[in-house]
Amino acid sequence: MTNIIQLDDENTLQIIPSLFPDSDDFELWGSVFLAIDKLQTIEFNEGADRHQWRFSYSQQSFSLNFEYYSESIWITPEGTEATRLLPSLREYFCLNLQQ
Repeated sequence: MTNIIQLDDENTLQIIPSLFPDSDDFELWGSVFLAIDKLQTIEFNEGADRHQWRFSYSQQSFSLNFEYYSESIWITPEGTEATRLLPSLREYFCLNLQQ
């Protein structure tokens, strides 16, 4: 089961999957994770040990970030309006993960 925790002091959603993906698998993992109705993927960026999916929710942009060495996955908002939507985005993910 995947858990999503809102870190209020950092304006971040921490993603804790039951099985952490390998670096080579994150592009697929992220595309599946973001494959829900109200989200639209924008682009995928790949680095040596850090990858990123940019996506939109309610016409605001966010980043799904992956860092292999620290075994971290998190979502950050891109702008003030996106920051205000973090609680709603977390709830939307949680509802869809239960199905």
